[in-house]
Amino acid sequence: MRSEQEMFDLIIGVAQADKRVRVVYMNGSRTNPNVEKDIYQDYDIVYVVTETKSFLDNKDWISVFGDIAIVQEPDSNDFSWGINADFNRSYTWLILFKDGIRIDLNIQIKEVMLEKYVSDSLTIPLLDKDNCLPQIPASNDSDYHIRKPTPQQYKGCCNEFWWCLNNVAKGIARDQLPYAMWMYNVVVRDMLVKMIDWYIGINVGFSVSVGMSGKYYKKYLEEDIYEMYTKTYSNSDYNNFWTSIFIACELFRTIAQPVANRFGYIYNVTEDTNMIEYLYKVKNHSL
Repeated sequence: MRSEQEMFDLIIGVAQADKRVRVVYMNGSRTNPNVEKDIYQDYDIVYVVTETKSFLDNKDWISVFGDIAIVQEPDSNDFSWGINADFNRSYTWLILFKDGIRIDLNIQIKEVMLEKYVSDSLTIPLLDKDNCLPQIPASNDSDYHIRKPTPQQYKGCCNEFWWCLNNVAKGIARDQLPYAMWMYNVVVRDMLVKMIDWYIGINVGFSVSVGMSGKYYKKYLEEDIYEMYTKTYSNSDYNNFWTSIFIACELFRTIAQPVANRFGYIYNVTEDTNMIEYLYKVKNHSL
């Protein structure tokens, strides 16, 4: 695998040699001083270009960065599903190379840069041929810190968590595993994740980012809480699925009550109690 210095030399060298590229800047975890570096970090690179058409007319140009294993073009993929994208303004390649290096490369015109550059606190300038980059603070992850919940957000999160468990239960009862798993691992889990974020927030003063999809939970949660969270994942066996559901319920109430206490909100015990009763009835076929 190529070293970080080799990659930066390559990324900047390609830009310096190409008159169409006027600015280079970087986002992502490599710009975050709070993230420990490892070999799996992507290079989230932006080339600010004079125009995009020539780059798209011959997409093979990205091979200049190395021996490519696989590429994704999310803008093109989105367009195929009817999602509008203006390729004249920007375009992105996600590139994994055979040596394990990954570059997420976005090209964008200057007008887009003026919108995007100041909107992400995790940003570091790498090259500015025209001295056109706005001044920004030193890179930090403040834009990604956990935010305090409003009373409505807290109440809605609790209600959505408990309410949607009835759909999970019905899916299991009907032997509709794909539906039950989707409802549990997407809809219900999303509410559990929000509550975990807020729980971490009250413990650290809402001063950290837990990363995408809670990837830093292990760092910020107490060992017993994190272990409980890991047990909310299940395989396809319905007995194990039920076990994971009840653990998720226990975890939710364990963390939701301290969050409520911190802000003077009310945790709806009735929703909790009644849904647990319903879940056991469905599980035991006693409705």
